[in-house]
Amino acid sequence: MSEGSGIGAAVIGTGFIGTVHVEQLRRIGVQVRGVLGSTPERGQARAAELGVPRAYASLEALLADDSVDVVHVTSPNHLHLPHAQAVLAAGRHVVCEKPLGLTAAESGELVAQAAATGLMNAVNFNIRFYPLNQHARELVASDALGAVRFVTGHYFQDWLLLDTDWNWRLEPEKGGSLRAVGDIGSHWLDLMTFATGQRITAVMADMATFIPVRQEPRGPIETFATERSSDTQARPIATEDVASVLLRFENGARGALCVSQISAGRKNSLQWEIDGSAGAAAWDSEAPDHLWLGHRDRPNEILQRNPALMGPAGRAAAALPAGHVEGFADTFAALFRAIYADVAAGRPAERPAYATFADGHDEMLVGDAIAQSARAGGWVEVQSTTPVAAAIG
Repeated sequence: MSEGSGIGAAVIGTGFIGTVHVEQLRRIGVQVRGVLGSTPERGQARAAELGVPRAYASLEALLADDSVDVVHVTSPNHLHLPHAQAVLAAGRHVVCEKPLGLTAAESGELVAQAAATGLMNAVNFNIRFYPLNQHARELVASDALGAVRFVTGHYFQDWLLLDTDWNWRLEPEKGGSLRAVGDIGSHWLDLMTFATGQRITAVMADMATFIPVRQEPRGPIETFATERSSDTQARPIATEDVASVLLRFENGARGALCVSQISAGRKNSLQWEIDGSAGAAAWDSEAPDHLWLGHRDRPNEILQRNPALMGPAGRAAAALPAGHVEGFADTFAALFRAIYADVAAGRPAERPAYATFADGHDEMLVGDAIAQSARAGGWVEVQSTTPVAAAIG
C-alpha cells in the first residue's frame, strides 16, 4: 500500500463506465491519482472535466506512479487481458470490467496469474450490489424459498435498435464473438449464479442477428450516444442482437434467459425470478428498491429496500435510508467499498461478495457453451473451472 494520503487508484478508460468508476471511487474516499485515455489528448480532456489531477500519457507512465495501489481496467474488451496482465505484473491490485478476455483461454490466464501473485482481483459485476440482490442471496442461502427449482428472466436494452446505432462492441475483434450475451447477458448469468449459489452446468441457446448491416460512423462515438453521424460506411454484423438460453443448474434446477439489445423502450431492464419449493422472489432493475416475494398460502409481499429489514449483506450494500432510491451508480460504490475493505486488510475475505477473476472465468465458460450451443443447435455442457494449479503449470 502507498503511504500518506491513503489508498490510491488509477482508471484505464475514460468513457461512460470509466467515468462512473472515477466518480464512485471518490465518493467512498479513494484517491483517484489519474486516468489513462485512449489517446493522451482524450485523457487530458476527460481528466480536466472530472477534476482528476493527472492524465497518464501511457500505461507505462501509470504503472510507474508509486502512489497507485489499485488499477481499474475499463478499456474496450480486447484490451482487458494485456492491461490486466501488465497491472498484475507491476504488483498492483486490479479491478477489471467484464469480460476478463475475449475467450475463456484468456480469462484462464488471468486467473492463474492473479493466483500466482496473491494480489487482489475483482470483476466489475456491479449488479450484484443492488442491496436487494445481496438480500436475495441471503434469503436463498437461509432456505427461505426452499429448494431452488426454476430461474427465469431477461436483460433487455434498446440502444442498438436502429441500423445507424454504433459502438465498438459491435466489432468482434474488439468486443468479442458474443455481443448481447457477453455485454449484458453476462450480468444476469453472474447474478443468478451468485443469488442461487448454484453453478450453471449446461445450456441450450438460440441467437439471431436482425440487423445484418449497420452504418458505422467514420469518427469516434460514445457508448449510449444519441447523435447520428451522416458520414458513415456500411459494415456487416456478425454478432447477435438477441438470444434465448435454456439453463440447467448443478442442483437440478432449470432456467431460461432472454437477452436483447433491440427491444424498443427498454433502456436497461434486467429482471429475474427465482421459484423455490417454499416460495418465490423477483426483482426488476428499473424498480431496484422493491423485491417481490411470492407465497402460496398467504398474501404476496413487496419488500422495500430498508436497511432495518434486510440481512447483513443487504445492509452492507445500502448507503441510504429506506425510501431514498439507490440506483446504478450506487452499486459501484457498494462494490468498491467491499473490494477496498479487502485491499486495506491486505487479503480477500473468505467468501467475498464481489466477483473475483475466478468468477469471471466461470462466466466466460458459460458464454463459450452458449456460443457452441447456438452453432450446434443442442444442449452443451459447461466446462468445469480449470484448477489454478493446472492453469499455472
